[in-house]
Amino acid sequence: MNVEKLLLYEDNHLLVLNKPGGLLVQADRTGDPTLLEAAKAYLKEKYHKPGRVYLGLVHRLDRVTSGVIIFAKTSKAARRLSQAFREGQVQKYYLAVVEGGPPPEKTLEDYLAWDPVRKKAYLSPEGKKAILSWRLLKKGRKESLLLVEPGTGRKHQIRAQLAAHGFPIVGDLKYGSPRKIAAGRAILLHAWRIRLSHPTKKEILVFEAPLPPYWPGNFHPDEGKNSPNIFAYRANLS
Repeated sequence: MNVEKLLLYEDNHLLVLNKPGGLLVQADRTGDPTLLEAAKAYLKEKYHKPGRVYLGLVHRLDRVTSGVIIFAKTSKAARRLSQAFREGQVQKYYLAVVEGGPPPEKTLEDYLAWDPVRKKAYLSPEGKKAILSWRLLKKGRKESLLLVEPGTGRKHQIRAQLAAHGFPIVGDLKYGSPRKIAAGRAILLHAWRIRLSHPTKKEILVFEAPLPPYWPGNFHPDEGKNSPNIFAYRANLS
């Protein structure tokens, strides 16, 4: 795996990558390759480190999701970034192609629980509060492109909430999409933009990840006469 091609940003405290869809972030029982181990190997080789490389995981993306993921290169950065994510101080924006035609804007407030047997989230009054908002960027004949901002960080939150309200993400068989996409173990959910405060310098950083190659061209921002202009929304993003 060529980690350098995935690189969005690096300094003494942070390593920011554009995660490919279908790739694990950290190890699970499958034993498949992970981005975390590949990133450690990249740092070890680049800086000729003789021992083990520290790299802190401060947030996660599902295997099927692509986009911005941030690792901490120091324990201090890991501690501060983990707290920032936990306390909702990080703004996250996703692009999602969903089945159907959702309304132009909506905010969802649900309660999500986790089913450990089926390994999926579901709506339950006994669950934890899950909030997200979306803006419709483009409506197609059968699918639509959404800009999604989660207000909380529950496991599988975007996938579960959109599906529960009738708009499963294209390719997400687990949550009701009727079809796979060509990329196999990926779905059309992309962590497009993250805005946060640097853990030591305290300056505001914004990271944006280019869309993966399997993203459908008719839902590719700023490509073609009828494509949605995602960048026009930047002025209104926090």
